[in-house]
Amino acid sequence: MNSRNISIPDSASRKLLTATVVGVVILAVTAVISPARAWANLLLASYFLITLGLGGALFIALTTVCGAGWNTAFRRVPEAMTGILPLAGLAMLATIAIRLPEYAWHAHGGHDPGTFWFKQMWLQPQSLMIRAVIYVFLWIAFAKLLVGKSRRQDALGQTAQKPINQFTSVLFIFVFGITITLAGIDWLMALEPLWFSTMWGVYQFAGLMMGILSSIIIACILLRRIGILEGIFRDDHLHDLGKLLLGFGCFWMYIWFSQYMLIWYSNIPEETSYFILRTHGAWGPIVVIAILLNWVIPFFTLLPRPCKRSESVMLKVAVVALIGRWIDLYIMIFPPVTGEVPVFGLPEIASALCVAGLAGMLFIKAFSKAGPVPTNDPYLQESLHYHC
Repeated sequence: MNSRNISIPDSASRKLLTATVVGVVILAVTAVISPARAWANLLLASYFLITLGLGGALFIALTTVCGAGWNTAFRRVPEAMTGILPLAGLAMLATIAIRLPEYAWHAHGGHDPGTFWFKQMWLQPQSLMIRAVIYVFLWIAFAKLLVGKSRRQDALGQTAQKPINQFTSVLFIFVFGITITLAGIDWLMALEPLWFSTMWGVYQFAGLMMGILSSIIIACILLRRIGILEGIFRDDHLHDLGKLLLGFGCFWMYIWFSQYMLIWYSNIPEETSYFILRTHGAWGPIVVIAILLNWVIPFFTLLPRPCKRSESVMLKVAVVALIGRWIDLYIMIFPPVTGEVPVFGLPEIASALCVAGLAGMLFIKAFSKAGPVPTNDPYLQESLHYHC
């Protein structure tokens, strides 16, 4: 296939590097002027990046377990997404370490340990850091294992590796379900340790899927436009990705509403504090914007079949959903760190630039390590001639 001889333009890498450098400089200045605000942006950027890399591994695992062949033609894209994980993991660990003492239970008023003994034990700084290292290590190890087995299957050109790949994928999905829940509790929910939600882990999964599906759509469209996936990534693939984005947008909204409705109905002060802060005052409109970007716009735009097969429409919707994912994390992180009034300015733009620049550069580096198409995969022809 001629697409092997087409490379990503150097100008794209230079632009991504410029965005990253500008973002880092602005955040460094912010760290001197407003350390808390800089840290909140660093946490948002690190968590956003790590969930993109983790989402790439999850997409590979889910399609492998389902025995899917339709995605084979563009499988290199989610594989390349996993290349974000190592650096994002290190950034996440550094972010946690910077303010590790403030995660500790005693930093939040020293409430009665007899009532909150488990939270006090769980939020010990040392154990929280150890768990963070375990999460990141497991994610990187499984991502490398999944991509490595996928590449070996390509090289062998036979289905002998399929049972091994499926077992690895099942094991990863099991580990993912536990670790993404615990990581969400440790890194985000612990910012408000008196608050809790039993739906938090599922909510993190829903947001992660919105982010990775949007990123895959954007990457595949751009790679097709520059010729790398031209004739390989087809409108039928785009259509199915659009259906997944539409479905997970509804799932995200369902989980968001279920969490809100149950907490509103029970009306327990420890639970309602989270939504009182975020749905009253200046934060209220931002929550509405998050719902519009994550569900309303994708839902009504992608309902018609032609829209899911339109490159321009899908690109715009994916960008909207990705911005919605950023705002969703912004709502989770900033209120307990920066206060009741939302802050938005150069530091927040800088964190977005860092995310875009680093994600783009790491993706390009990982994508260039192998051919853009798994030419020896037994399911490639099925994917190339896929119709939906």
